[in-house]
Amino acid sequence: MTSGQRLIQYTYRLTLLFLTLTGFGQMPIFKRYYIADIPGLAWLAQFYVTHALHYFFAALLIALVFYSGFDYLFERKKQHQISVPGIIKSIFLGLLIVSGGLMVMKNFTGTPFSPMMISMLDLTHMMLCMGLLFYSLYTAMVDKRWVYIP
Repeated sequence: MTSGQRLIQYTYRLTLLFLTLTGFGQMPIFKRYYIADIPGLAWLAQFYVTHALHYFFAALLIALVFYSGFDYLFERKKQHQISVPGIIKSIFLGLLIVSGGLMVMKNFTGTPFSPMMISMLDLTHMMLCMGLLFYSLYTAMVDKRWVYIP
């Protein structure tokens, strides 16, 4: 693995960590369960901070997904074949990006989403996040890679 690939891998992991923290930080759980009282974690209880950081890391994730996708299509497709876990993670990421985009749209004034649609969108986005995290944990434990390396 080259140093550039290693940098992408660490950036992806760090991005997922902060997306998870800031996503759950937009709910009042960190303040309610006194996690925000731990020194250095008070920012987790501030909605606008976590909201802005969530958007920043979401943009970074989208950039990583597109960069990695184009890198695979134009450079690595000849050398590597995408694995089943890679396909499943790609589907999770694609659905998360779509549901996240719809959630950004719901924040605009005049959005025609009904309250039921907004609730379903929130639950879908959270379940996709949890699914990706648990599946990523599983693939890390059983050492499954995104691509087959000959």
